[in-house]
Amino acid sequence: MVGMAEAPWLTIVGIGEEGIAGLSAPARLALAEAEIVTGATRHLALVGDLTAEVEPWPVPFDQGIARLLTHRGRHVVMLVSGDPFWFGAGTSITRHLPTDEWIVYPVSSTFSLAAARLGWPLEDTPCLGLHAAPFTRLRPHIAVDRKALVLVRDGDAVAVLARYLCALGFGGSRLHILEALGGPRERIRQAIAADLDFADIAHPVAIGMIFAGAGNVLPQATGLPDAWFEHDGQITKSPIRALTLSALAPKPGEKLWDIGTGSGSISIEWLLSHPSTHAIAFEADPIRAGRARTNAAALGVDRLTVVEGRAPAILQGHARPDAVFIGGGLSETLLESVFATLSTGTRLVANAVTLESETRLTRWQGLKGGTLLRIELSDAVPIGSRRGWRARYPVVQWSVCW
Repeated sequence: MVGMAEAPWLTIVGIGEEGIAGLSAPARLALAEAEIVTGATRHLALVGDLTAEVEPWPVPFDQGIARLLTHRGRHVVMLVSGDPFWFGAGTSITRHLPTDEWIVYPVSSTFSLAAARLGWPLEDTPCLGLHAAPFTRLRPHIAVDRKALVLVRDGDAVAVLARYLCALGFGGSRLHILEALGGPRERIRQAIAADLDFADIAHPVAIGMIFAGAGNVLPQATGLPDAWFEHDGQITKSPIRALTLSALAPKPGEKLWDIGTGSGSISIEWLLSHPSTHAIAFEADPIRAGRARTNAAALGVDRLTVVEGRAPAILQGHARPDAVFIGGGLSETLLESVFATLSTGTRLVANAVTLESETRLTRWQGLKGGTLLRIELSDAVPIGSRRGWRARYPVVQWSVCW
C-alpha cells in the first residue's frame, strides 16, 4: 500500500495591504496552524498578533534563506507581497526546494491592482520591479504615449525616477503615483515628471507612467545608430552590426561570448533582442571595458557581464556560450582555443578588416566550413559642388555553426 505524501512544510502566503481580510481560507488556516511565521516587518504587522513563533526576515533578503532552510520539517508560513511569482520572493525561495516541499497562496499583485485602478491592459503594459534595480531598465520601453508600470523601493525613489525621465527629455511624462494599494491607506495622485513636488509618498508605492517629451526613443531594429554608443572608434558600425547580429541569430535564453567587445555594441544589441538573453563581453583594454559597462547601463541592459583580460586566456572558466562573436584580437591562437572550447551547435561569427585577418578567416573557412561574406559599403560625400561615393574598408565576415 502506497503511503500518503507528506504535506509541504513551507507555505508561502501572498498578502496585500488589506491584511488577513484579503487572504483565502486555506491561507488563513495555514497561518493559524503555523509553528513559525516569517516575513518582512511590514508584512508581519499586517496580520496582527500570532500564536506562532515570529521571525522577521532580515535585510538584505538573501541572508534569510539559510535560516529558513534550517526549519525544514516544521510548519512554516512565509509572508510576502501579493503574487510571490511576479517580481516577488517566490522564485528566490523555491529554487532552493523541491516542488513537494512548498505550497503558495497568492493574492492580487500590485501590478494587477494598479491596472485595475488605472484601467490599463496588463498584456500591453510593461511591468518592472525596480526595488533594487537601476531605472535605466526602463530605457527600452520609453516612447511617446506608451505606458509602463513600475514598483520602486520607497517614496523617495519616485523623485529620482522623475529626474531620470527629465534627463532623458521626457519630463512631460504623466506619473500616476499609487500608494498602499488595496488597504485603508490607499491613495492615488498624478503629477507631471518635471513638476513633481510630493514629499509625503508612502510605501509601498507603484508608478504608472504615460511617457511624453521630445527625448530620443531607442529604436527596436537591429543595427542601432552609432551615436547611441560611447566609443573611441573601436565599434562595429551600424550596418555591419546589423548583418553581424543577423548572422549570430540570438534566441531567447541564449548566451553570447563577445570577444574584443570594444564599445560593447554587439553584446548590448544581443541583450536587447530578448530579456532572457545573456552575454559576456571580453575586453583587454580597461578603458573600453568601462565604456562597454556604461553603454549597457545607459541602454537598460545592466545584465551584461564585462570581463577584463586578454583572450584566449581570459575565456577559461566561463559557462559555454550558444554563440561567439570575434570582433577584435583575431589570431590563430584565439581561433584554436575557441574551437577547442565550443560545444556542438555553437554559432561563431568573426569579422575581419585587414588583409592578414581576411586571409586567416579564408583558411579557417576552408578547414571548418561555414560561409564567407564580403561586405563593401560606400557613403555619399561632397566632391566640390557635387557628390560622389567614398568607399569604406571592406569587411569579411565568417559564419559557421560548429
